[in-house]
This record gives sequence, structure tokens and C-alpha cells, in this order.
Amino acid sequence: MKETIAVIGLNGSRLKIGYSSLRGWDSFGPERLITNSKGNVLYELDAHSALELYKKYLGEHAKDLPATGLLFPLCIRSKSGDKGVVRTILSVDENKHSMTFTGDVPEGSYARLMKANFDRLIDGAVGAAKTSYQARGSVTPNLAILISCVGRKLILKQRIEEEVEGVRDIFSEKTILAGFYSYGEIAPFVPGTQCELHNQSMTITTLLEE
Repeated sequence: MKETIAVIGLNGSRLKIGYSSLRGWDSFGPERLITNSKGNVLYELDAHSALELYKKYLGEHAKDLPATGLLFPLCIRSKSGDKGVVRTILSVDENKHSMTFTGDVPEGSYARLMKANFDRLIDGAVGAAKTSYQARGSVTPNLAILISCVGRKLILKQRIEEEVEGVRDIFSEKTILAGFYSYGEIAPFVPGTQCELHNQSMTITTLLEE
């Protein structure tokens, strides 16, 4: 099967673009130093088995790994002051005591567990809408493109409609909403920051022709 990549370029002095990517997860437990990792495979936190530490915090949820990993991603940050990005577990290797994530978990970075909070996940989507809206002077956009992680859909289930409804409340009925679920989102957190690879986030781009 051939893969196709489509690129669309938009240009013009009348075109105004807003964007934001937020999540809405709750952090818990101490922050730990990643002391052994390779690419997206994590081996040690604070020189201890990352998998064993992770299981300790998950308690009874640990027996259902890696499926329950959707509910307990990691927040990874590289330096003080960083907001950190969410990384979701893909698989675990009991023999190697390792955990494989959807994005890199670099040595020397810091990791902290996160857990799902349905209301805050929805608030994260609303927050992304507010930020992208306010970035362009709170003018109603013509189009809003919503890209949410498929992991959020699996967690929220029937409540996924609340994400869209919350975004709609920030914009208006005049704004056309479009989008899809993805396995990763690339965007800045807010205007003026660099692009990051996100997991378990809601990423919104707004377009307005003045």
C-alpha cells in the first residue's frame, strides 16, 4: 500500500491564524530523573526500574498493562520552567523491565505520572480553544480545525461530544468545525513557543480571513 502525503499552503495578508495545544491531565507523585533510556524506550527512573516504579503507583491497574497505560501517561520535561509534554505507553517488556512510549523520553529529562480526570480533559480542550481564539484578538474565526488524540477518545468515550461542545461555546455557530483523531499532534502549546510532539492533547488551529 502506497502512502500519500498532502501539503497545503495558505498565504495572504488577510489571513489570520491562531493555534494552541493543551491537555488537562492531573499530575501526581514525585518528579523523577530519567537515568536510562534509548529513544522512546524507558528503562530507569532515579536509577531504579521504571516499570517497577510505574507498577507501584498504578496498584491494581498494573495487571492490565499496557492497556491501562492510557489512563496514566507520563509528563516529560527537559528543564526547569518547561510545561512538559505528555507521553503515552505503547508496550511494556517484562524481561527487559522497559516501557515503550509514543515519543522520545530522553535521558536527563524529568518524568512525572499523570492520571485522567474527565472534567479536566474537557477543560483542556476548552482552554486550547480560548488560547487560539484570544491569540487573534478574540475575533470569531471562519474555520477551526480540531485534532484530538485517539487516546482521549478511548478514555472519554460517550463524553467526547463535550469536548466539541465546549469548543463550540468559545467560538460561535458561524465557525465551521472540522477535525479528526490522531496518534500524535505537532504544535506549540501557545503562540510564541516552539512546536512539540504531543500525545493525549487537543490541538486547535483557527483560520480567519479579514
